[in-house]
Amino acid sequence: MNDAAPAPTSASSPEPRSRARVRAPELRGRSWINTGGEELSLADLRGRTVILDFWTFCCINCLHVIDELRELEERHKDTVVVVGVHSPKFVHEAEHAAVVDAVERYGVAHPVLDDPELATWKQYAVRAWPTLVVIDPEGYVVAQHAGEGHVHAIERRVTELAAEHEAKGTLRRGLAPFTPPEPVAGELRFPGKVLALPGGTFLVSDTTRHQVVELAADGETVLRRIGSGERGLADGAAEAARFNEPQGLALLPGGEVLVADTVNHALRRLDPATGAVVTVAGTGAQWWQGAPTEGAAREVALSSPWDVAWFEGRVWVAMAGVHQLWTYDPEIGTVAAAAGTTNEGLVDGPAAEAWFAQPSGLAVAADGSRLWVADSETSALRWIERERAHGAEAAGSPGADGRSGEADGPASAGEGGGFVVRTAVGAGLFDFGHRDGAAGQALLQHPLGVTALPDGSVAVCDTYNHALRRYDPATGEVSTLATELREPSGAVLAPGASGEAEDAPEIVVVESARHRLTRLRLPEDAVRVEGVAHRTQRAATEVAPGALRLDVVFQAPAGQKLDTRYGPATRLVVSSTPPELLAEGGGTGTELHREVRLAGTEGIAGVLHVSAMAASCDEEGEYPACHMHQQDWGVPVRLTDGGADRLPLVLAGLDG
Repeated sequence: MNDAAPAPTSASSPEPRSRARVRAPELRGRSWINTGGEELSLADLRGRTVILDFWTFCCINCLHVIDELRELEERHKDTVVVVGVHSPKFVHEAEHAAVVDAVERYGVAHPVLDDPELATWKQYAVRAWPTLVVIDPEGYVVAQHAGEGHVHAIERRVTELAAEHEAKGTLRRGLAPFTPPEPVAGELRFPGKVLALPGGTFLVSDTTRHQVVELAADGETVLRRIGSGERGLADGAAEAARFNEPQGLALLPGGEVLVADTVNHALRRLDPATGAVVTVAGTGAQWWQGAPTEGAAREVALSSPWDVAWFEGRVWVAMAGVHQLWTYDPEIGTVAAAAGTTNEGLVDGPAAEAWFAQPSGLAVAADGSRLWVADSETSALRWIERERAHGAEAAGSPGADGRSGEADGPASAGEGGGFVVRTAVGAGLFDFGHRDGAAGQALLQHPLGVTALPDGSVAVCDTYNHALRRYDPATGEVSTLATELREPSGAVLAPGASGEAEDAPEIVVVESARHRLTRLRLPEDAVRVEGVAHRTQRAATEVAPGALRLDVVFQAPAGQKLDTRYGPATRLVVSSTPPELLAEGGGTGTELHREVRLAGTEGIAGVLHVSAMAASCDEEGEYPACHMHQQDWGVPVRLTDGGADRLPLVLAGLDG
């Protein structure tokens, strides 16, 4: 997701075996989850390989890694213990109850250390979500990996460690300490999104139970469940189909429903009459850099589609996993990347050059002119529309000031042409809070849902503020409609809502952490919250003004080499917010190290955006397996006389 950690040796060198061994620091935090109340120490786990997974529950890349680890945990359950170290970005994520909820919500089946003060994060010099640290059975750190896609390398390493320590007599087999939470009764469990059907009923994605549920007009009575309730990807009748943490729902012009089946990386079509489910887009595998970004819908991989909406004659998809918007055309059965570069951040402009950060909610404006986007990781409300004449800004929009930066190439040859992305509310990856008023200074905290209102304004499910907010394009003002909701994640106007003064519209909100729908009458006079501003708890990295050496560590996993069959095996993209922070050294190159120059004097702060990729293949075999290693960092920095002149970022390996 964002930020960085220790770094390099040569990008092509194998992982060294003779370096001085470093004892793993002790695990320290507030409390433990999934252990039945027991506190764990590394001494308790001695004799088994320990994988520390540093994560935070807002981070889509972290959720990908949790899913990647499931099979490894099962295959090596008697020699490996995975320990999640929850290290929060947002203020809400530091609440213990919220972490407990997240562990259940995402099916985390291993011990989790709740570390709100980032004590263990700092001890391990971690700066990236997610980061995996491998500790051998004797308690020494042997590997570190940032980002996704490293499980194949880690599995090979833990297999080697099991054999090595079995021979030494230092391996102690046994199941990991894990006590699952007690099952909780209720009609819904962490629902995600809601859709009003023409007949007056509601469809709800019952995310944690892997189902889509139809509720009566009262929003409470269950009429039927679609999906077996078991995690999986299977088409068929309502009782046999399988989903995997479904989220967004959209009504197609023909009356069928499209479901964003998030963890299956797929779009599913649901027939409301019969409940039958058919996969219409996605391969079931996650999209990786270098994979096709357009083509036949069932032949192109997707990445964590979180919401869907019908706009401009096709389905638009909030592709949270790659920080983009895609489109799906049901008439011809194709998908295409439409907006975003896959770089994570907040950059406005032509769709193919814009940056998003986990877009998670979509809604079409009442007049059909724009598609509203809840861009969760930048705590922003944004929109996409047909490009207009230069200078034709919407009233009240703060524009893109302070949000521009270097964008790395077009999203694809898909639907990006002719569309432009703009921001109504939001400042960037690390600025968030609850503050009303003029949009240019208003703040949200990780919003997941948006709903177009009849008067042209938009309601925002301000998820981590537990609030429903409103942005009015006509005035450029942000206000608060309701508070004390619990993680609202989606909302829909109640059927028949007209917006007439004598019939104030009602809105039905998904309170995800209260496991229910809540019906609210929109007030004529919204609450005004002066509120507070926050920044992420991670301290900015102090660096010296002027020359800075940027080193990305990548050591090919044992038994692999860099894949140079089709050209350079590595790629590095560097930019900054604000753009003027980076005087020299921005742009794209093939080396994983670079000299950059930072402009400014003592106290100047900003964010360095670094995206690194490395391709590796097995050294042996007729058909070697190849892998892509990738991580995006957003590194908060502050210029300080006497600060560091080197910034090391670990992609895979250990900093030499």
